[in-house]
Order: sequence, then C-alpha cells, then structure tokens
Amino acid sequence: MEKKGSPKVVKMDVYPVAGYDSMLLTLSGCHAPYFTRNIVILEDETGNKGIGEIHGGEAITEMLESYKPIVVGAEIADYRQVITNIRQNGQKAKGDSGEGLQGLNISNLKFVVQAEAAVECAMLDLLGKYVNKPMASLLGDGGIQRREVPFLGYLFYIADTKKTDLPYLVESDCKDKWEEVRRKETLTPEAVVEQAKALYERYGFKDFKLKGGVLKGEEEMKAVEALHAAFPEARVNIDPNGAWTLEEAIRLCEGKNNVVAYMEDPCGPEAGFSSREIMAEFKNATGLKVATNMIATNWRQFYHAAALKSVDIILADPHFWTLNGSVRMAYILKDWGLTWGSHSNNHFDITLATFAQVAAAAPGKITPVDTHYIWQDGQGLTKESPVIKDGVIKITDKPGLGVEIDMEKLLKAHELYKTMPAKFRDRDDALAMQYLIKDWKYDSKKPCMVR
Repeated sequence: MEKKGSPKVVKMDVYPVAGYDSMLLTLSGCHAPYFTRNIVILEDETGNKGIGEIHGGEAITEMLESYKPIVVGAEIADYRQVITNIRQNGQKAKGDSGEGLQGLNISNLKFVVQAEAAVECAMLDLLGKYVNKPMASLLGDGGIQRREVPFLGYLFYIADTKKTDLPYLVESDCKDKWEEVRRKETLTPEAVVEQAKALYERYGFKDFKLKGGVLKGEEEMKAVEALHAAFPEARVNIDPNGAWTLEEAIRLCEGKNNVVAYMEDPCGPEAGFSSREIMAEFKNATGLKVATNMIATNWRQFYHAAALKSVDIILADPHFWTLNGSVRMAYILKDWGLTWGSHSNNHFDITLATFAQVAAAAPGKITPVDTHYIWQDGQGLTKESPVIKDGVIKITDKPGLGVEIDMEKLLKAHELYKTMPAKFRDRDDALAMQYLIKDWKYDSKKPCMVR
C-alpha cells in the first residue's frame, strides 16, 4: 500500500501591513497614527491557504522571510518539527540584552516576540482544514475546553489629535457611540467611564481594563473607582506597566480589594531588585492578585516568578509564547492553582481569531482575554471577522482558524505599509508624544504625561 502523508506547503508569502490607530497613551508614550503587523500566508498542495499574524517591524519581517526554506516543502502535520527547525536555523533579531519587557522598552519587543508563532498558526490553520477540525481541538492535551471565550473591554487614555499634524484617522458617520469616543480626547475619570459605557453597548463586555502609566497614580485610581461605581459587578483592573514605585503602588492599592479584581504589573525593578522580587513584596503588602505580561515572558523568567510567588495570572500572549506554548502554560497554571490569560498589542482580526482559538483550548478558569481589536474594528483582513457579542467570541465548528483571508483588504493594508512614512514602520511611541511634551523622553518610572 502506498504510504501517504499530509499535504506539503508549496508557497509561503510574507506581507508587512499597516492599519490606522487612535492617539492612545501608555507609559511608553503615544501611539502613532499607524500600527504595523506581519501576515504570513501558506498554501499547501490541495490549494488551501493558512494564515498567521504577528507583530510589525522590519526585523520581524526579515526573520519571517528567513524561514521560507524551512517551511516550504514541509508536511503540515510536521508543524512542530518545523518550529524546532526555525528555532535552530532561522534568523534571530540582533542585539538582545535579555532585559525583556521589565522596563517596557518597546524596542525590545522584537526580542520577546516569537516570530515563528505566525508560521505555527498558519500551519495549524492548514492542518485544521485538512482534518476538518477547529484549531482549538488540535492544541494542548484536552481539545476544546470552552465554546465561548470571554474578552474584556480595554480602555485607554487618549490624547487630542488636534495638537499634532499627524494623519490620525478621523471617523465620520459614526454608527454608534463607540466609534465616536474611540478617537476622542479622554483624560478624566468621567471620559473613561463614557468609553466603558460605549464598549458595553457595542460589545457587551462585562469586565474592563484601564491602561495606566499615563497620569499620576492617584488620578488613574480615581478612574478605576469611577469604573467600579458605574459597573459594580464588573471585574476591573489597571495596568501601569510597572510605572509606580513599590511604596506608591502599596499606598494606592491598600484597601482596594473590593474595587480592583487584580493589578497588572503595578510596579517594576527598583533599588537593585528585579520586578519579580518587587511584585512579590507588593502582593504580600496588599493581598491583591497580580497579573503580568512583563516579568514572565519566557519559561526561565516564569520559573523565577513562580518561585517567588510574584504573580497569580500569567498573560501568556501566543505571540510571546507561541500557540502551543501558551496552552502548555495554561495547563501548568491550572495544576498549580494559578490563572491563564493573554494580553495584546494593536492587531488585526487574524490575531483576534487566534486568541479565541488558543483561549478555547486553555483549561481551567481563565481571566477574560485582552484585545486591541476594538480600536481597529472595521479594518479587518478576513472575509468575516470574529464577532464579540455579550463579551464573548463563540467557537464554531469551522475548520482551522475559522476565518479566510480577504486578499483585496490584505493588499490594501500592504500598500498602506509601503506608502506611509518609513519612520512609522517600527514602533516608536516617542514620535507622537513629542507633539504633546517638547523633547519628551521615555522614563520607565514616570507616567508619560508626568514630566
């Protein structure tokens, strides 16, 4: 009998793409008018196409291009071996100091992001189509764990675009309140609550996260308290990205157990101690649960964070951990009585679908998943974007990733990438920030508007 394997990959294309963003504020500065991503499209012998999305930047584009000789010709069922071969032989970003994201140095993202996750996703998409199963059923040890994946409403402070001459997107003919407020200046607790109410009306989110590291900690906690008052049943958290000192974080958070569900990276390294040690002290002092996407972004860091009991929730972004790595983390966390979640960066709907599939395969009680896609909703690259309704994405029986690429939309986003100013191709949040504060420079211990 003739032995047959799974279909082989016959083509791999990499498309650097761009979309439009709001003037969102974070510790690292201010989002530019554009955000960039890299899209991988694989085609197999049957004519099926598999897709994956990963962070933008020319270094990551180059890494993905270097993978082509490893990927093309491989059987889709051998995707794990392909990922191993990429790690051993694929190009890596140069200049990695090993610091990671402890200080939220955005230039370090290319060292934390596992670019091969885009290939893994595309091959799993193809494999799912080949065996007619959703991707979630192929991940981990236990198949699909849930058919409804909870997401949270990701709130941001927003600067006034009129203070710049940059080409920020201005939406007209807004179909609802959310499309109106997501491009509007938001710097007060009242405006943050307005944002949350608009998100609730459109997506039905039951939980909210506020990106901190922008104003003084006292002002940001007032916004958190206002959110709690407006949504008393919601699980609310804030992420200052380690901007607060340990003393400040304890002072701001003591007695707030009934206001915040957990704190995400409230404080960072100081006085010769790593973030892992400082966050352990914060937990001991406040009794609050702590989440991170900064102090445990690889297995070695996780070992030390777990040994020190620094965190309760690991936000295991599949783009930092790979898809299978993120699910493997979920199994460990479940066994240890800890919690899995995922954080996000600005992304298209391919990532939204990926997050939903990975979260559907994660065992145990998970925390609602982050997504930036609400800020880009309407700019999708697939024919039918995943829909967030009542705060969840439903997992269907559609094979693979469950979405199909729209080449017309993809090529339009690729053209935007090629024609936009080159200075925006690699993320630099200082560019727009300098319109707001002259000669602004990043400081991991100073909220971006506090100078």
